[in-house]
Amino acid sequence: MTKIFRGALVTALLTTLAFWTIPSSTQAFHSWGPYHWARATGSFSLKLSDNVSSAWDSYLAEASTQWNASSVIDTTIVAGSVSNLKKCPATRGRVEICSTTYGNNGWLGIAQIWISSNHITQGIVKLNNTYFNSAKYNTPAWRRLVMCQEIAHTFGLDHQDEAFGNPNLGTCMDYTSDPDGTLANPDQSSNEYPNQHDYDQLVTIYTHLDSSTTITQTAKNNANLPDHTEDELGTGQWGKLIRSTNRGRTELYELNLGRGRKIFTHVLWAEPEEE
Repeated sequence: MTKIFRGALVTALLTTLAFWTIPSSTQAFHSWGPYHWARATGSFSLKLSDNVSSAWDSYLAEASTQWNASSVIDTTIVAGSVSNLKKCPATRGRVEICSTTYGNNGWLGIAQIWISSNHITQGIVKLNNTYFNSAKYNTPAWRRLVMCQEIAHTFGLDHQDEAFGNPNLGTCMDYTSDPDGTLANPDQSSNEYPNQHDYDQLVTIYTHLDSSTTITQTAKNNANLPDHTEDELGTGQWGKLIRSTNRGRTELYELNLGRGRKIFTHVLWAEPEEE
């Protein structure tokens, strides 16, 4: 049976360590290891390029505001210039955020980062309106959770918990089938926004300074950093599967470009349709 049918909710995100293992329980530390944006100051501003439909604009603005409560990251939403939303090509030094109807391919959202040595050089987020136009996912809670989580992946944050059946931790970095916490009896915490542990982890990730920066560049991608974001090739486009949890509901892929350059993609598959 294909992943599209056995599926699971999707958020694709890119990054991980070779030595890294992910427990099924809550993580005390939830970063993607050493991967971070290079910068020479304690706090920095990261551009989020808006290539999303009007249905997403308020959620992008809300997620940006929520993550700006961090003491180290200040996100700024800028006008997008992506003409091919299916491809959503990366731009050095910032994060391109795209939404369109990517089709019934099994994934709800994707986050990818390009790595040079340990430094993030560019990132993208793709939101699949094919699913978000459906009754199940076209809710404020699902849109908030996925937007919040996918953006955070491009900072270097990982999930606090990957077990869908565990009680909500009150953070968008926790996988759940009940994002606003209203399906449980009694109601549980909402997983629509960051929590303090997320902000503390960002401080840990960005404690040290670098001698250079990967944030100020704004050139479109080139042959040295190829775009591997097309969907026609299926999961093979993302490289080698290096982690799969929750019976395939969450997966991490690594595409090794050589010379210390990699693309990481983390996928959380959409829940299967009822037959």
